[in-house]
Amino acid sequence: MKATLSKTDLLKDAFSTVGELIDEGILKADKNGLNLTAADRAMVAVVQFRMPPNVFEEYKADNVSMPINITNFVSIIKRAKSDDKITLELKEGKLEITMKGDSTRKFTLPLINIQEEELPSIEKLEFKTKARVKSDVLKNGIDDAEVVSDSVVFEAKKDTFIMKAVGDTSSAELILSKDDPALLELQGSESRARYPLDYLKKMIKAAKLSDEVTIMWSKDYPMKLTFKDPDKVEISFVLAPRVQEEE
Repeated sequence: MKATLSKTDLLKDAFSTVGELIDEGILKADKNGLNLTAADRAMVAVVQFRMPPNVFEEYKADNVSMPINITNFVSIIKRAKSDDKITLELKEGKLEITMKGDSTRKFTLPLINIQEEELPSIEKLEFKTKARVKSDVLKNGIDDAEVVSDSVVFEAKKDTFIMKAVGDTSSAELILSKDDPALLELQGSESRARYPLDYLKKMIKAAKLSDEVTIMWSKDYPMKLTFKDPDKVEISFVLAPRVQEEE
């Protein structure tokens, strides 16, 4: 496997977000590009990363699996400058990472021994509601909710998307109607579900990749957040709901 990329910030931004939730995983390379799917240790969230071959200047891969320490991988790729070219190459059981710019620097990352997780297929989840909103607006909604609570309710009513958090003494609410420019799409049935803010705070860092985010959920059901940049690099998250008595 060998892949050369000039858009180093793309790789850094994507994996910095992945590393917020998982510390190790199996990076796979095949004809469809690089991909990784892993759950956090608490099995509350699943992360799915995809980077298609067209993003790379050079890409050669033949169905290889590379179990790596994500934390160490992120520490290495953060050393790349914006105008460097990064080459990832599998050599003798190690991932060699070369950064070429004003100088050439090389790092080696050993493959680790981890078992592939049995994860529920993200593609098999069935969602009743879909909203597409501006990423910065979703981030503001998450930041506002964190001021008053540790969880937030996502709700869809007719032509309206709502985020609401209620604390002991305070509340916060974000309301987007179909006429608001930040609500790009809203379809499906009315749904209401609550999700933990500590996970959403980490997931929203993927907003660096895309100006918009697709949110899919159902009543008391997992939520899926998808960020896709113009080059079709994609990060998706599936987050388990927090089921409790309503206010």
